[in-house]
Amino acid sequence: MELNDIKEKVKNFLQKYIKNVDINEDDDIFQTRLVNSLFAMQLVLFVEKEFNIKVGNQDLDLKNFSSINAIADFVERKKKSNEN
Repeated sequence: MELNDIKEKVKNFLQKYIKNVDINEDDDIFQTRLVNSLFAMQLVLFVEKEFNIKVGNQDLDLKNFSSINAIADFVERKKKSNEN
């Protein structure tokens, strides 16, 4: 899966919950208070299910989930590490 495909899926997921706001790929969704910590768990579950990866305790860092770009980079890193 291409990086742009990952970004598109993440953006579509976020837009289901964040209405009437245009989210840029580098916008920190937690700093802008568009989402809260409860939503973070939904986001982690979405990432695991949608991209077929396991998010471990060591991965539960806001920097991995703070923006569309951060999430896409995280997914790409996890997929590459799973290939090895």
